[in-house]
Amino acid sequence: MPDIPQAKGFDSTLALLQDPYGYISKTCRALRSDLFETRVLMQRTICLTGPATAQVFYEHGNFTREGAMPKRIQKTLLGQGGVQGLDGKTHRHRKQMFMGLMGEGRIAALQAISSRLLKEQVARWENAPEVVLYDEVRTILTKAVCEWSSVPLPDAEVALRTAQLTALFQDAGAVGWRHWKARAARARAEHWAVEIIRKLREGRLLADRNSAAYVIAMWRNLDGELLPVKVAAVEILNVLRPTVAVSVFIVQAAHALQQNPTWAQRLRQDDENLEIFVQEVRRLYRFFPVVAARVKQDLEWQGYRFPKGTRVLLDLHGTNTDPRTWKAADAFLPDRFRATPQDPFNFIPQGGGAYHENHRCPGEWITTSQMKTFCDFLVNAITYDLTQQALELSPQDLPPVPKDGFVLRNVSRR
Repeated sequence: MPDIPQAKGFDSTLALLQDPYGYISKTCRALRSDLFETRVLMQRTICLTGPATAQVFYEHGNFTREGAMPKRIQKTLLGQGGVQGLDGKTHRHRKQMFMGLMGEGRIAALQAISSRLLKEQVARWENAPEVVLYDEVRTILTKAVCEWSSVPLPDAEVALRTAQLTALFQDAGAVGWRHWKARAARARAEHWAVEIIRKLREGRLLADRNSAAYVIAMWRNLDGELLPVKVAAVEILNVLRPTVAVSVFIVQAAHALQQNPTWAQRLRQDDENLEIFVQEVRRLYRFFPVVAARVKQDLEWQGYRFPKGTRVLLDLHGTNTDPRTWKAADAFLPDRFRATPQDPFNFIPQGGGAYHENHRCPGEWITTSQMKTFCDFLVNAITYDLTQQALELSPQDLPPVPKDGFVLRNVSRR
């Protein structure tokens, strides 16, 4: 049985932090392998890239999420007790709760709310000397998802809740004071969500019975018991936070329109191009660098041995830009989605495998629908100019957005 190829150096933590989206795929190419072994945070870690490794990662219950994510990520991005850390029957049962929120009618309702809020902002944008798109989109998405979820959001709290939800994904991978800022935001946001759960259960807050807040508050575990109130709070944030995080993809889409101006014209001519455009943004632009799991039982794959308990990191961006799947993989070519078949393992910006069985994000439909809503607005509802600004996307940022937030000026209605 061959040994798994080894990365250079004793520990790869610093290298991974310096190049979070490229380190695994570059190391694999250097080793001429789809996997290698190293240490991350001084723990033995196997790193994977490519569709073949994504398939073994997601299928057949080979890996468990329990105890895989570093505590610093649980304390910021994910929270503790939520669906991302579950496996087996418990995971499938909890996943049903989220999948039930993703019907076409529910997704269309969220689109309609976002469209209404966008239209309400145009007059203010027309009179503003500058509009920071990233800030505006995060605010709109916070208001939209709270309304859609039956989460009360007074006007006086919009800025506060937007900042808290943003910190959970924008500062989750940070070090130093930004990490502690994200941990504080997590604690305050969970306290807010706990109060919502309690009010719903006690009848002090009325909500649409099909809404996320009501469904989560009343969901019962396999043992027939309501979710612990803190776990239910985490799950509400697992609806709110990812929806606000779509702001990253939306600003990246605006960046793609600026870098590829012919696509703005194509989107105006035929809205069917919206689908392939947003999918290419999700493929090429960076958001989540990796997902983590642990080997559930001793595993042999292609002659390599994966010992039980070993941490495994799957490279998402490297798989989405794997040149064995995608021709001209580093070029922005949306038309590729008319020709290259997608499967659950070669296109995994929000996880792979089957929605019901695996840890593929059920919010993908919300992501694409919101991206299409905002892109359609940018190309068909308004005109704008860009200020002189830094538009570079640093591959070291988690996630990468333009430093200035993508600043618009001279906004006017078409």
